[in-house]
Amino acid sequence: MAPSTEDADFKAAKDQAASELGTAQAPALAGDGCLIDFIEQVSGGAHLRVEENLGNGYVKLRTEEAERRQAKHDIRNVEDAVVELLRNARDAEAEKVFIATIREGDRRILTVLDDGIGIPVDLQETIFDARVTSKLETMIEDDWGVHGRGMALYSIKSNVSSARVVSSAPGLGSSFRLDIDTGELAEKSDQSTFPSIKRDDDGQLYVARGPKNILRTAAEFTLAHPNRPLVYIGSPSEVVATMHEQAMRTLSSDTLLFTDDPSVLPVTQRLACASDAADLMLIAASLGLDISERTAHRVLAGQIASLSDLSARTHRNRQAQADHSQEVYRDNRGLKLAAEDIEAFSREMEKAFEQLAKRYYISLTDLPRIQVKGDVITVRFPIEKD
Repeated sequence: MAPSTEDADFKAAKDQAASELGTAQAPALAGDGCLIDFIEQVSGGAHLRVEENLGNGYVKLRTEEAERRQAKHDIRNVEDAVVELLRNARDAEAEKVFIATIREGDRRILTVLDDGIGIPVDLQETIFDARVTSKLETMIEDDWGVHGRGMALYSIKSNVSSARVVSSAPGLGSSFRLDIDTGELAEKSDQSTFPSIKRDDDGQLYVARGPKNILRTAAEFTLAHPNRPLVYIGSPSEVVATMHEQAMRTLSSDTLLFTDDPSVLPVTQRLACASDAADLMLIAASLGLDISERTAHRVLAGQIASLSDLSARTHRNRQAQADHSQEVYRDNRGLKLAAEDIEAFSREMEKAFEQLAKRYYISLTDLPRIQVKGDVITVRFPIEKD
C-alpha cells in the first residue's frame, strides 16, 4: 500500500527535525509519536499557538491560545480602556506616559503618548485586529488579569467611536487617540476628584477611596508600578506644556538646530522643534493633541504650568491629607468638616488658582491647604514664582 500524503509529510518533518536536532536526538523522533508532539519538541510549542507571523515580533494567535489567555474582563467602561493603554505602554518599555483627556459634550477624547519601543508603520492598523499581539513569549498576568492575548486593542476599538495610532515608529514611541461616545461606553460621572491615598501596615501607599474614575485608575496603576513608567495626566494643553518643557530641557541645541523633520524624533520630544505658536499647534495636532494657536502662545510663554507625574502627586496628596487631618479636627468645639469635603474643596481651590497663576506667573508647590479653627476656614496656597 502506498504511504498516505500525511505519512509522507510526517516522515519529511521527522527527517528535517533529525537534521536540526542532531543524530543524538533523532532516535526519539523515530517512533509512532504524534506530529503535534514533534512540532512542539522542535519549536517549543510556538507554532501551535500562532495562526500567522506578522513580522517585527508580532503574531496573530490561534483562537484556542487567545481563549487560554482570556482576561478577567473586557472593556466595559472608559477607565478599562485607560488601564489597557497603560499596560501596553509598560510592556513597550516606556519610561514616561502622557495621558491627555478632555470631555466635549457626550464625547471623551483620550490621547495616550509614550516613549516606548514603538510600532512599525505597516502594523499600526493590524494591531487592532483580534488575537494580534507582540507578547507570544512575554504574556503578563497582573492586578488587571492576563495581558498578551491580543484582545485589548480589539476590544477597545469595538467599543469606541474611533481608535487609532496617530504616530509611531520603532524606537520612537507611540501616540494612541480614542474618540469615545460616553453614551455607548460609560465613564464615572465624577472625573475631577483625586483619590484618597493611605499607607498600609507595611508603609506602602494604596488608594483608600474615591470614585473609580480615570484619575484613580491611573493612580492605582502608578502605585502598582513604583519604578516605571512615570505617568502624567491632564488636559491636552497641560500635556503639551509638559512635553514641550521636558523636551526643551532634554534635547541639545545642536539636535534642535539640525532637525528639520520633527517626525525623526521620539513622539514625546517633537514639540521642542516648534519655531512659533502656529508650528507648535501643528506638531501637537500631528500627535493627536488639539490645541488652539492662542493656547500654543501661552505654552511658549510659560503661562501653562507643567504637570507633576502621578507618583509625586500621590505622595503630595498623602501628605496633604495628613496635614488636613491635623488641622481640620484641632478645635473640637467649632466647625467640623468631613475629610471628603475638605479634599473636594481643595481640588476646587486648585482649579480656581489657575487664573492667578496665568496672570502673575506663579504656580502651586503643593495642594491648597484647608484649615478650620473655631468658625473660620482658612485656605493656604503654597506657591513659587515661575
